[in-house]
Amino acid sequence: MSIDVKMAWRNIWRNPRRSILTILAIAFASLLLVFMLSWQFGSYDTMINSAVKIHTGHVQVQAKGYKDKRSIRLVVPDPAEVGAILEKTPGVAAYSFRTNAFSLVSSKERTYGAIVIGIDPVREAKVSTLEKLVHQGNYLSAGDTDQALVGKLLAKNLLVGLGDELVVLGQGRDGSIAATMVKVKGIFSSGQDEFDRSTIHIPLKYFQDVYTMYEAVHEVVVLVKSLEYVPEIKRTVAAGIENTNKKGHLVALDWMELMPGLIQAIQMDLVSGFIFYIILIVVVAFSILNTFLMTIFERTREFGVLMALGTTPGRLTKLLLIESTTMTMVGIVIGIIGGSLITWYFQEHGIVISGASELMRQYGLAERMFPQLSVLSVVMGSGAVLVITLLTALYPALRVRRLRPVEAMISV
Repeated sequence: MSIDVKMAWRNIWRNPRRSILTILAIAFASLLLVFMLSWQFGSYDTMINSAVKIHTGHVQVQAKGYKDKRSIRLVVPDPAEVGAILEKTPGVAAYSFRTNAFSLVSSKERTYGAIVIGIDPVREAKVSTLEKLVHQGNYLSAGDTDQALVGKLLAKNLLVGLGDELVVLGQGRDGSIAATMVKVKGIFSSGQDEFDRSTIHIPLKYFQDVYTMYEAVHEVVVLVKSLEYVPEIKRTVAAGIENTNKKGHLVALDWMELMPGLIQAIQMDLVSGFIFYIILIVVVAFSILNTFLMTIFERTREFGVLMALGTTPGRLTKLLLIESTTMTMVGIVIGIIGGSLITWYFQEHGIVISGASELMRQYGLAERMFPQLSVLSVVMGSGAVLVITLLTALYPALRVRRLRPVEAMISV
């Protein structure tokens, strides 16, 4: 160990109370940033997984242009062929087929426009939370034909309940009139008003018969085992469909392309979170700046003596930077260890947000939120504290270079 490091270490503990408070301030900032960033990233994973399980899935295969036009004629003509590709793709947890059509839905009292969605009841239960969202009646069964699940708000607007009949009138894929009558088997509530007031689900086979779809579907919905698998699975599926005889007709889209609004919400939350983190770091930086300035003022006479004995201003600056870097690193290490332990505990046990359990259930979110400790959350938080602290310490350290030995020794 060099003489400068030894001197710096001894100087740190010449005023132990001040040094300990400075180290604890740095440790607290690092701990809080590690935990809050882990909480933020974990909540995003929960939001994304909950949203895709209600709406889009992590990945979808569609006809090119269907996302924008939503035309009933833009179909995946052979979904079984896409299913065979997905069966061979590592990381795929489940997949299902869906069809969609805008139609008029009428009860005895009222008529509303709605999106009629055809689903495979068995497969759909594996890729979405629709089955769990049914709060009145029952979910669709594999053998159902003229049965339907209706959104809570749509059922309220149509003045219908369980067992009531609805007339569905739309246009088939071939341009013919698609008309049928279905019975309300279940009413679901996702907590998302737009979805609950505008959708009705019927069995996929029945939809294909009514709307003259034959075996075609509009969406192949894929659920993956982890968000980190999404880019690779998308590339694999895209390569697979390029090699089929539908080359150029089908596209693979991930959840970011299917739900751009969710990405924007996450970006806005990140910005607001970073503003809070910056304020926290600035407060800590001013505290550290005050500590280091006080150190300079208290040791001005000492620095004057050292310079009179031949110590160069550069070496004194180096000594002070070693002191500040040492305290910063000790504080950051303590903060990382503490933040990681706290995050790991709640990552295992979760955090129940008091008073929000019912609201979260309505939106398909779990009652417990789980932080997600990662290299990114550790590096971002501690790295920001390290950079800001060292920059803060640089100013008082450079003040030493302007000292004159005689003036410094006679200062009080």
